[in-house]
Amino acid sequence: MPRLLKISGRPQQIEGRMIRPMENYGLKVMSMGFLVDEEVAMIWRGPMIQSALLQMLREVAWGDLDVLVVDMPPGTGDAQLTMAQQVPLAGAVIVSTPQDLALIDARKGLAMFRKVEVPVLGIVENMSYFIAPDTGNRYDIFGHGGARKEAERIGVPFLGEVPLTINIRETSDAGTPVVASDPDGAVAKVYREIAAKVWEQVAAAQGNASRSMPNIVFE
Repeated sequence: MPRLLKISGRPQQIEGRMIRPMENYGLKVMSMGFLVDEEVAMIWRGPMIQSALLQMLREVAWGDLDVLVVDMPPGTGDAQLTMAQQVPLAGAVIVSTPQDLALIDARKGLAMFRKVEVPVLGIVENMSYFIAPDTGNRYDIFGHGGARKEAERIGVPFLGEVPLTINIRETSDAGTPVVASDPDGAVAKVYREIAAKVWEQVAAAQGNASRSMPNIVFE
C-alpha cells in the first residue's frame, strides 16, 4: 500500500490507542507497510495475525466511509477466518487469473466463504489477456475465460476482466494508480465498471441481510 499509493511516513497516534489512517488520492488506508520497513519479513502465527487485523479495524480512526475494502492474501488461513468470524462482512470478491491452477485456489476461497455464510459478491479475472503495445495484437497468455466459466458454474456474478498491461505495472510501481493517473483510459474504465458491479452486489446483499446483523462503528 505505501508503494502503490505513494505514501511515506508513519501513522500518527491520536486520543487513546487510536491512530489516524494514512491518505492519498482521496483514500484512507492502513497497512503493516506503514509500521515496518519494506524489507522486513512478517513471520507471524495465527493469534498475531488475528490481533493485527482487529487492531486495524477497531483502533484506526476511519471516520465515515463509503466502503471498507480489506485486501486479503490468497488461501483459506487465519486471516480469512478471523475476518469471517469477527467482522460483519458485506461480502467477498474473489480474484483469479484464468488458468486452471489459479482457479483451484479460487474455488477453495469460494467454498470457505460460503461455508461461513459470507456472501460471494463475484469473481474478477485478473491478467485476463495481453494487448501488445507495438502491434495491438491480443494474446491470452494465461488462457482466457476461466474465471467467467467458474462464476457461471457456481452461480455467482462475473465482475469483469482486468487485462495484463505494462501501463498498470508502471503506474502501480510509481505510486500513481491508473485510475488516478489516466482516469479516462480504457483500463481505468475496466476498474470502474468492476467497482460499480461490486457496489450493486453489496447493495443487494445488504437488502437481503438479516436486520439483526451487528454493526461496527469506527470513531
